[in-house]
Amino acid sequence: MKEMFVKRRQAFHSRCLKYLKYVLNDHFVIVLLFLVGFLLFQYSQLLKHFPTQPLGLILVLSVLIVGGLPLGTIATFLEPADQVFVLAKEGEIVDWIKEAAQRSFILWGALQVVFLLVLYPIFVALHFPLWGFVVLVAVLVTLKFFIFQYKLNHFVSGTGRLNWKLTIVAEQKRQQSILKFFALFTTVKGISSAVKRRAYLDKLTVVVAKQSAQTWHNLYLRAFLRSGDYLGLTIRLVVLAVLSLLFVKVNWLAVGLAFLFTYLLAFQLLALYKHYDYQYMTAFFPLAGNLKKRNLLLFLRRLIYGITVVEMACAGNPKYAALLLCLNITLVEGYLRYKVKKMID
Repeated sequence: MKEMFVKRRQAFHSRCLKYLKYVLNDHFVIVLLFLVGFLLFQYSQLLKHFPTQPLGLILVLSVLIVGGLPLGTIATFLEPADQVFVLAKEGEIVDWIKEAAQRSFILWGALQVVFLLVLYPIFVALHFPLWGFVVLVAVLVTLKFFIFQYKLNHFVSGTGRLNWKLTIVAEQKRQQSILKFFALFTTVKGISSAVKRRAYLDKLTVVVAKQSAQTWHNLYLRAFLRSGDYLGLTIRLVVLAVLSLLFVKVNWLAVGLAFLFTYLLAFQLLALYKHYDYQYMTAFFPLAGNLKKRNLLLFLRRLIYGITVVEMACAGNPKYAALLLCLNITLVEGYLRYKVKKMID
């Protein structure tokens, strides 16, 4: 059984590495380097000009440290069919899950220690003794261990019985969260989503005319509002863009981050083109062949330009607001038009 799970782990890691090359493309790496450089510069400035009343900083530090404690999941690599075909091997599977919990604890515990070491200069500036820092690290690692034991007890009862349903659902959520991150940069197979009615958003559907020329536009809007992916992703990325414009003091970097989040959103929403491919009857719609493409561009254009208005209102500086407008116009009229045409061709 262990060999089977090791093969699954290697297969999933290979799949992630395949998608990783699309994440670490030239443009994203450049933006990431600028962002890391900016954060390091701000960190050094904080240490050079340390506040005389650091209460606010202590509160932020406490939230970061405590908030990081529950992070981390147990990678079991269980699949739905396992509860039928390998039920007789439950004892071996329980042993594997316990090993997986140990590996996950070591990984996330090490990441927590590295994070604390990065914050150590702040502790020095707060005149926190070295022995106190070591004790703090030990206490936090111990708490992390008990948190993972608590998560393990959800999967395996005290009598050694495995909660198949809960463990399988947790593993599916873990893998889906990783794949959805890669889906921000490229097309990823195997992502599942849930459809939600969201009746309170029905009033938004009136913005698109109920005409044959707007058929696909109406369908895209409904998929956007009711799918479990698109609306939540849009809200998260728009919030990140707005926060960048409001709180990043370097204007060009704030605009760059806002544009990056808008680009990621636009790229992800291109998947709407294939959202109804499973509905074979759409092939019999008495509509022009290029209407699907034109309606997708129209929907994305209205959405991105609406987001641009919000971003410009948060930009503050008119010059950088105009720069953001130019970038988003280029994104819509250049990049999106090209991607849709290439996708269809």
